Amino acid sequence: MSNATDTDTDTDINELGYEAARDELVSVVKILEQGGLDLDASLSLWERGEALAKRCEEHLAGARARVEKALAEADE
Repeated sequence: MSNATDTDTDTDINELGYEAARDELVSVVKILEQGGLDLDASLSLWERGEALAKRCEEHLAGARARVEKALAEADE
């Protein structure tokens, strides 16, 4: 059975690239879906998942801005 230690909770989320943050988020969701954790562990894992989701959104927003900039430059 998986537990909260299956994710790298010591890694600073701000240092993660998109793929690493996404992969860890998938792992967090799987662990939470399996259940069996105590309330504190579940809440801690959920909070990390929220932070990972936010990091993924930041990466996607940055990528979106780069694409929009490239398209605007191509139109000039």
